[in-house]
Amino acid sequence: MAAIAEAAQRIGRGECVAVPTETVYGLAADAGDAAAVAGIYAAKGRPSFNPLIVHVADLAAAEALAVFDDDARALATMFWPGPLTLVLPLRADAPIASLVTAGLATVAIRVPRHRAMQALLAACGRPLAAPSANASNGISPTRAAHVAASLGARVPLILDDGATEAGLESTIVAGRTILRPGPIVAADLPFAFVPRVDDAAITAPGQLATHYAPRKPLRLGATTAAAGEWLIGFGPIAGDDTLSASGDLREAAARLFDALHRADASDAAGIAVAPVPDEGLGVAINDRLARAAHR
Repeated sequence: MAAIAEAAQRIGRGECVAVPTETVYGLAADAGDAAAVAGIYAAKGRPSFNPLIVHVADLAAAEALAVFDDDARALATMFWPGPLTLVLPLRADAPIASLVTAGLATVAIRVPRHRAMQALLAACGRPLAAPSANASNGISPTRAAHVAASLGARVPLILDDGATEAGLESTIVAGRTILRPGPIVAADLPFAFVPRVDDAAITAPGQLATHYAPRKPLRLGATTAAAGEWLIGFGPIAGDDTLSASGDLREAAARLFDALHRADASDAAGIAVAPVPDEGLGVAINDRLARAAHR
């Protein structure tokens, strides 16, 4: 708990700290402190029009910041704490810095399940803005080492609690639209949902065309490696690495960013990834891969 106490003290002084969640590692700061939130954008090199997710301890804390309708409350009851983010109208009196919402009238909010993030929320007693703890548009971090390699001295403290469980960022929902697929898939949701229109305005994180990207060129749908490529396999397609030799989509999601980090650190000039079925968790995996491959 000493590390949590130090992290809370740093956040109280307006600093950012890296902390694991059940999805990926986040770069957390006080969501009500505009200067601290600016520090997140500066550390990541993140464009200010891209809003951040606010993390809170429970539904009551979320309702103090955002206006819930019946649908949103039903989803929160079903999936919180967990990897679901809701985009909701921001209350007029909510103590949230405008940088967090990128000036929008809505806020992206969730209740995380991970013990480290919950402990940090309890120690701070404040809502925490926390995008992924990596340089903007880079591969998301699922291990503390990924954070250190990406941000280095720009983050003063990294809470290391091993590899993250889900390995993909949270599912984001606004009304009955899925803005970003994630660990909670459409079939899990209690209503009929529609995906976001690709050319719609950015209203939540993870909607940039280029995102989650390695430094090296990335080729998708590969059954074999071309010369100079590092092949990430799936199912029967073996490679230099694999998302899941058994074709398990949950295992593939948990391993995705870790595999991309290893491929990017290899001596190969390019990266190739085997086809992943576009169903269930495969929808979220393919969403991340498509954005990673976009140039």
